[in-house]
Amino acid sequence: MKKLILAYSGGLDTSYCAKSLSKEEGFEVHAVSVNTGGFSPSEIKEIEQKALELGATSYTSLDAVSNFYEKVVKYLIFGNVLRNNTYPLSVSAERIVQAVEIVNHAKKVGAKYIAHGSTGAGNDQVRFDMIFQTIAPEIEIITPIRDNKLSREAEIEYLKQNGVDYPWEKAKYSINRGLWGTSVGGDETLTSHLPLPETAYPSQLEKQSSKQLKLTFNKGELVSIDGEVASPIENIEKLSEIASKYAIGRDIHVGDTIIGIKGRVGFEAAAPLIIIKAHHLLEKHTLSKWQQYQKEQLGNFYGMLLHEGNYLDEVMRNIEAFLADTQRNVSGDVFVTLHPYRFNLDGVASSHDLMNASFGSYGEINKGWTADDAKGFIKILSNPGKIANHVNQHHD
Repeated sequence: MKKLILAYSGGLDTSYCAKSLSKEEGFEVHAVSVNTGGFSPSEIKEIEQKALELGATSYTSLDAVSNFYEKVVKYLIFGNVLRNNTYPLSVSAERIVQAVEIVNHAKKVGAKYIAHGSTGAGNDQVRFDMIFQTIAPEIEIITPIRDNKLSREAEIEYLKQNGVDYPWEKAKYSINRGLWGTSVGGDETLTSHLPLPETAYPSQLEKQSSKQLKLTFNKGELVSIDGEVASPIENIEKLSEIASKYAIGRDIHVGDTIIGIKGRVGFEAAAPLIIIKAHHLLEKHTLSKWQQYQKEQLGNFYGMLLHEGNYLDEVMRNIEAFLADTQRNVSGDVFVTLHPYRFNLDGVASSHDLMNASFGSYGEINKGWTADDAKGFIKILSNPGKIANHVNQHHD
């Protein structure tokens, strides 16, 4: 039989693929899911059971949480990446790592085919196909939902006819949870004017009293919370658990999809937003203005390329090297106060703080230069304006 690796989530689309590819197309289907955060052991066991019931020859769950952090999330923090100044690339970043893990697994087991359940109307088809084609151009990509333009109703009918009668009623809201945030989609996000209701978000407000936290960074990575040292991944999970009880990190992102249409998606990302904003504040104190300027340009560029599936382009490794190098002095404590629905950045404490009082206090007193030094500096600095004004004699 023809060995095929199916990127399997347990949802309707990939369930249709598992049944139809094994029964109708004669493939030896090996279902694979990739955990980039958000899956419990019981959920993985349930996904496995469904895959085997649908006709898959085997099921494999790949744990990629560590890879996801080391290869992607770390650089999203270093670059303070928020797409359109809003979205921390929660789902799009996951898809890249999932695609890489799946195609590497396919090569490892000698599969000649890879399948996924993407439609022809979204970003994921681009991300998966680009990764698969780049790493393993010899493997054929199979996409039944996209190729046959299948509707949800047609998929359900086919499965029922083949003895699969799971409760496929479409949930009012589509929730996609991972290490770096949770996406929330629903009828409201298909419009341009409706907000998501409070109940659509997976975390509800539980805490009313404010809480201060001390986030400690070492070379750009979050190494402890309130003095308790743990791995960056553990700290992300811990901060998410704490901050989500304040209903922090909710928003709706509006952006340009890879295929050229506008898209709107809700998300909940308490830990990512707090970490990125706290990290950015620490950088304001520890980096020069030109470091910050170049980081902003390259961080945005990195996020755009990642979002659009270009993770394997060599320029991404170049940008990662630059971003990592900028973090040499980004160490210290950031003090954050959590409130219902919001958080404040209170300040920082760092031995690398360039706001060093021995050189002067802004707006107060100068210690490193004289009044005459300042006058001379300003006179030289104004020369370009003086020359232009003298030559052109107009101000419009």
